Amino acid sequence: MGGYAACQTRIITSLNIRPLFRRLFAHACLLCGTASGTDRVCSGCRRELPHHTLPQCPQCAIPTPDGQTCGTCLKHPPAFDHSIAAFSYRFPVNQLIPALKYHSRLAIAQVLGQHLAEAVANCPRPDLLIPMPLHPARIRQRGFNHATEIARVVATSLKLQLDFSCCKRVRDTPPQVALAYDQRRRNVRGAFECNSTVEGKRIALIDDVMTTGTSLDELAKTLKRAGALEVEAWVVARTLAPGDQL
Repeated sequence: MGGYAACQTRIITSLNIRPLFRRLFAHACLLCGTASGTDRVCSGCRRELPHHTLPQCPQCAIPTPDGQTCGTCLKHPPAFDHSIAAFSYRFPVNQLIPALKYHSRLAIAQVLGQHLAEAVANCPRPDLLIPMPLHPARIRQRGFNHATEIARVVATSLKLQLDFSCCKRVRDTPPQVALAYDQRRRNVRGAFECNSTVEGKRIALIDDVMTTGTSLDELAKTLKRAGALEVEAWVVARTLAPGDQL
């Protein structure tokens, strides 16, 4: 077969295969269950996601009038220098995150990671991404670290270096949910260790939800003691009020 005819055949074959490919690899939307093609969330549900676009504190991303630094950050400045959240912690994100963490719906990590990558796409690139560490006992219980799964997607999307071994959680701290702010700070004190050199590096921490930011603050302190130049917090969702807890 001549070159021109072969080219035509390849084009026709490609055109015929595409609809079959879409049918074979189509997904059901994680939120409404309708067909969503090769995406995990359909276009209708994507438009309804609670993107975190309110004026917000530049350090912890809590909504504030005119984007001013919030009172908590003024009173207790966190060790992280800046925060970005893809979503506000509202429906349906407040359903997706628990489904990932507690029901092993790992496909959700792909969706959340993609949206977080989009939210930080225009930010200066850090030298390193570090997911919030889980204690080994928690990893054995769940079988995975949800922050690591989200961070993999962000690292791949933005071509960033991911390190999930330089920081470790050395204390298996109780869950933060039922604790007040001061109790949370005490609960995570000394919970992390950094066993690698991060001297002079700009680091972005990856986590699912920021409520009070105490865990991220403690991890940022650990990294800065190890020589990190700057630490940012990149989170999937930010709670809007102290009662909006995971």
